[in-house]
Amino acid sequence: MSSKARGFTLIEMVVAIVVIGVGLAGVMAAFTATTRNSADPAVRKQLLVVADQFMEEIQLKPFRESEPNTAPSGCARDTYNEVSDYNGYATTGKVCDIEGNTISELPGYSVSISVQSGTLGGVAGSLRIQVTASRGAESLQLVGWRTDYAGGTP
Repeated sequence: MSSKARGFTLIEMVVAIVVIGVGLAGVMAAFTATTRNSADPAVRKQLLVVADQFMEEIQLKPFRESEPNTAPSGCARDTYNEVSDYNGYATTGKVCDIEGNTISELPGYSVSISVQSGTLGGVAGSLRIQVTASRGAESLQLVGWRTDYAGGTP
């Protein structure tokens, strides 16, 4: 009977461990990079939602209102009664609901709004609405237009 040993030698085991270790290091590096950047799409999506909500709120207001509005307190917008009232609205490091309450789930987000007269497709007297939402270095800008489609609004 021959007693030939079967199995791995110590050198083969060390080589196998080194190869597996290098492979795992590469996989972990790729996993770390993916995990680190995975929050960016979530922030971008949240910026889009914030900007879109403000844009919708503004575009639902009357083009022009005859009643003067009273100045809001803090970052409230509940006294805004026409599209142009939003011009110059800005928050830094927070987003507020229409009554001026800070939305605690959105810390570090900022919003700025610009409403300017312009011409849209030959329609003079249109309003160009620009909403910019940002968080840190990430920023998203939406541009919308509003015309006096009702005509004759005071």
